[in-house]
Amino acid sequence: MSSESKEEAVFKALANGKRRQMLDAIRHAPLTTGALCEKFPEMDRCTVMQHLKVLEEAELVIARREGRERWNHLNALPIQAIHDRWISQYAGHAMNVLSALKDGLDG
Repeated sequence: MSSESKEEAVFKALANGKRRQMLDAIRHAPLTTGALCEKFPEMDRCTVMQHLKVLEEAELVIARREGRERWNHLNALPIQAIHDRWISQYAGHAMNVLSALKDGLDG
């Protein structure tokens, strides 16, 4: 998979609010699929699994089987790559523009 298609998969995964909530749920510690289903009672197990599949395809979630349980671990590296490629560059530019604006107003 090319880096561009990897980015597309990450953006697609992050575009959905429920998937972002699922990532938030596993941010501090992995959860089993059953525990995620309990955290999102408005979704049936099949829907939770579909969201997890999209997150796995974007490599945002790494699933590990332990016996009968499936543990879902957050992999933040793809988010860091998006930050490094897109957000940090534009944030630096925005800060320069705001600083120049402030200097112009103060002067």
